Amino acid sequence: MMEKQSPALFTLFGIKNCDTMKKARRFLDNQQINYHYHDYRVNGLSDETVQCFIDTLGWTPLINMRGTTWRKLAAEEKAQIDNPQAAKTLMLAQPAVIKRPLLVAADGSMLLGFNENDYQQFIQEKS
Repeated sequence: MMEKQSPALFTLFGIKNCDTMKKARRFLDNQQINYHYHDYRVNGLSDETVQCFIDTLGWTPLINMRGTTWRKLAAEEKAQIDNPQAAKTLMLAQPAVIKRPLLVAADGSMLLGFNENDYQQFIQEKS
């Protein structure tokens, strides 16, 4: 008889080759946290999902201005990212520009970036 797996309590959004993502995944695995991994590049992102991110966190923190994707944008493109709609359009077109990791709990609350202590606290509150 197969053991029924409980639904994931968390979804971790990001891209596979990001070092910070690797740290977050290792932490969740070591803590034996049941989570679903959503790779932006492989699984894509819906308009609704990105809008939910923006509604919860605001668009500014979601844009990774230190990453390669942002740095490769032309100055004119960067200058146009000055409102939620423009930011959402960019995030849908180039999901790697979204700061990561983004950990989303089943209740919809979110934690952006990775810090072991913050993850520990967030997981304890949501589990």
